[in-house]
Amino acid sequence: TGEEWRGKAQVGTMSPAIALAFLPLVVTLLVRYRHYFRLLVRTVLLRSLRDCLSGLRIEERAFSYVLTHALPGDPGHILTTLDHWSSHCEYLSHMGPVKGQILMRLVEEKAPACVLELGTYCGYSTLLIARALPPGGRLLTVERDPRTAAVAEKLIRLAGFDERMVELIVGSSEEVIPCLRTQHQLNRADLVLLAHRPRCYLRDLQLLEAHALLPAGATVLADHVLFPGAPRFLQYAKSCGHYRCRLYHTGLPDFPAIKDGIAQLTYAGPG
Repeated sequence: TGEEWRGKAQVGTMSPAIALAFLPLVVTLLVRYRHYFRLLVRTVLLRSLRDCLSGLRIEERAFSYVLTHALPGDPGHILTTLDHWSSHCEYLSHMGPVKGQILMRLVEEKAPACVLELGTYCGYSTLLIARALPPGGRLLTVERDPRTAAVAEKLIRLAGFDERMVELIVGSSEEVIPCLRTQHQLNRADLVLLAHRPRCYLRDLQLLEAHALLPAGATVLADHVLFPGAPRFLQYAKSCGHYRCRLYHTGLPDFPAIKDGIAQLTYAGPG
C-alpha cells in the first residue's frame, strides 16, 4: 500500500542520518584506540596474510632473516637482529629490548644456578637469560608448540648454547612441571620466567609450589601482566602471603603507548 511504501522510504532516509550521528563516536574510538588498532592489524591481519602467501609462520620468517643478517655464535647480535626485523619488517610480539634489560639485570643480580622458562616462543628471552647466566648455570625452557619449538631450538644453537646449558622441552607447562624433578633432574628453580599464556600463570605458579620447586628466595618474573593481563595471578601473589611483589611498568615493543608490565615475585617459602 501507499502507506507501507512511505514507511519504508522513511526508514531508508533515516539510516544515513543515524549513521552520521554515530560518526563522531566512531572517529573518537579510532583516535583513542589507534595504537590497539595498529597492533591488531600487524599481529592478526597482516600476519595471517603473510602466513598464507609464504607458507611459513612468522617465527620461521624471522629465523630466515636472522640466518642471513646475524653473526652465528653472537647472541647479542642475534637479539639486535630480531629487534630490527620486528621494528622494520614484521611485528614479532617478543619481549623486546626494554623488558629484556630488566630480565638480564635480574638474572645477573640473582646469579641463579638453574632457571625455568615457561614459554620459549622464538627463543628471544631464552637468549637473554642464557647470556646472563653465571658459569655453570642451567636453563630449562618449555614450549608447547612443536613447530615454534623447532625454530627456537635452531636459534638457541645458532647463538652457541649447547643442550647442557639450555635444554628445550616440548610440551604443555601443566604436563611438564610435575615431571621436572624426575625426568629433567630439576630439584629447584632459583628463577622462573612466566612468558607463555597469562591465563595459565596462576595455575602454573601453584603447580611449582605444590611440587616444591621454588626454594625460599626464588624469583618469579611474569611478563604481560597488564596487557593482555593476569589479574587473578597478581591478586593471588599479593594476597597469599608467600611473595613480595614488585611491578615494572613498561610498554609493548614498538607500541610504547600500550601499557604493559613485568611482575617480580620473591618467594618467602611455604610459611
